[in-house]
Amino acid sequence: MTDNNASTPICPLCGRLIPADVPQSRHHLVPKLRGGKGGETVLLHQICHSEIHGAISETDLARTYNTIDALRSHPHLAKFITWVSKRPPEFHSKLPGTRRPKRRR
Repeated sequence: MTDNNASTPICPLCGRLIPADVPQSRHHLVPKLRGGKGGETVLLHQICHSEIHGAISETDLARTYNTIDALRSHPHLAKFITWVSKRPPEFHSKLPGTRRPKRRR
């Protein structure tokens, strides 16, 4: 019996395995529209990637939350990580709408 987990990537945000058959995507640590085109990317579960963009603006991602450690320290994402890390790697949920607070003009 072979160990299939040896080659299965791990989501750097939640720490769960990312099997090949689960929704996944690459996250630009600095958003492409904020100077990150061609920059470093990380492979994440799609639910983790969606949560990042639902909780943090592109500007804040570029300025403050442009590393995995910084993302993990964000209060909303820290709660999400605690919650999702208890789910199986194949867990995926469609997240309704945006959770990012609307800016006043």
